[in-house]
Formats: sequence, structure tokens, C-alpha cells
Amino acid sequence: MKKSILIPTDFSDNAWSAIVYALKLYSDVECTFYFLHSTNMRLSTMSNISNKLLRSISDKAFKELEELKDMAEISNANSNHEFKIILSATDLLDTLNVSIEKYNIDLVVMGTKGATGAKEFFFGSNTVHIIKKLKRCPVLIVPDEFDFIEPKQIAFPTDFNHLYDDKELDPLRDLAELYNSKILPVCILSNEKLTGNQEINMTQLEKHLMNYNTSFHVMPNYAKKTVEINDFIELLEINMLVMINYKHSFIERILKEPIIKKIGFHPLIPFLVIPSLS
Repeated sequence: MKKSILIPTDFSDNAWSAIVYALKLYSDVECTFYFLHSTNMRLSTMSNISNKLLRSISDKAFKELEELKDMAEISNANSNHEFKIILSATDLLDTLNVSIEKYNIDLVVMGTKGATGAKEFFFGSNTVHIIKKLKRCPVLIVPDEFDFIEPKQIAFPTDFNHLYDDKELDPLRDLAELYNSKILPVCILSNEKLTGNQEINMTQLEKHLMNYNTSFHVMPNYAKKTVEINDFIELLEINMLVMINYKHSFIERILKEPIIKKIGFHPLIPFLVIPSLS
């Protein structure tokens, strides 16, 4: 089935890195890629700008989108791929929601600037906002200048406090099928052992993933979730991180950590966030 993939761009190098990663990830899949740029100008700002200047800004952005499309076609040369452009002057989140519905988007791919410290695990605040608010579609975050590696090892952090709907796991399973990947659910314990409810939810997850190569892991509780996840990534050579964002979820608690609220959130590896159906 043909996929529709939406990639917001500000024409920066890290946005291009996200495009390159997406093209390689889906090299064998028939896809339409939509390059989206939002001038993101508030009405209060617009009132102080002439119509002529607004048209100039819009014309420049449209030209850059066309050039980006041409560059993708030339560098990609993949008959499986088709490229289209979207230009909007509205808020980025609103534009994403409208585009997802209008073009039946399956996945949003975004780039994020890299961090200098190897142990850092931060996004920019704009990306965090989109992760929190975008409920219509999975979002794949790609670190800046991340060299494509087939995602053979996919980590799935969970606290087993949520009973996953079978359909919620479709993006994870679709991704695993692309490269015959291994899925590694990892639970970071809050207590010494799983509760009865967590045991039930883990058993249900095992059933949902029974046709896939899986390996379940349990880790002790550290002070910061980000440290635990990075340790797990390095130990098992994880190529991609996948989480489901539901109310009071593991990822929601990560985003509330003081350091992340203050600085942002940068992934060491590509990070897929799946919105919850509940």
C-alpha cells in the first residue's frame, strides 16, 4: 500500500537530514513525500507588515520548496517515490493537522538539531510541543546528521501500566516488517517487581507481538528516565526508539523531567512517537 509521508522543513541542514533518512528508510516502499513549510507568522505580526513584503516572503518560501523538491528528485532517483510541496502561513501545528487529514498522511518526519554531549537526550521546544499536541499521526524524530542505519533493533520502552490497543501497535509492527527487525520492549521498574496489572498488560503485549522477533527486558529504576534509556540504547546497540504517547504515559513523564522542560529533548537515535487511541 502506498504511504503518504509529511516532512516539515525550515530549509535547514537538520531538516534535510530528516528528508534523507526518510528516503532511505522507505527506499523499497511506494511513497508520496509532502514537503511542508509554514511561514508561521502571527496575525499580530502580520498587521505590521505590508502586503508586498508578505507576498515576497511567500514567494521566496515557495521557490525554496520547489528547489528542495528538485534536489530530492535528483539525489533520490527512486521510482517508488513521488514528491509534492505544501506552503502555509498558519501555525505549524494547525498546518500539520490540516495536512494530515487532507492528504491522508501516515507519518510525519521531523529533524532536530544535535546535542554536543554524548549523554544528552534532548529535543527543541518546538518539537516537544508537536509531540505533545499532535494526536492524528505518528511522528518520527531524526537527529541531525544521523547516518542511516537499518533499524534492526527497535527499543519499545514501556511501564506496562497501559493496556495497548492492537491498532496502536500497527506503526511499530509496520516498521519492524520493513527490515525484519527485532522489537525489544523494556520496562523500567518503579517498584521491585511488576504489579499484577502490569503482568497482565505485559502478557497482552506479548500476544500482540507474538508473530514478531521480540526480547522483553526489565531495568532497575534510576533517578532520570533519560539516563536509563540511553544506557539501554548503548548496551543493546538500538537503532530506533518507539513509544506510544498516552495520558500519564512513560513518554509523558519523560517530558516532565525538569531538565527536559528547561532545555528540550534530543534523541541519540531516530525516535518514533505513536499517539494513543485512548
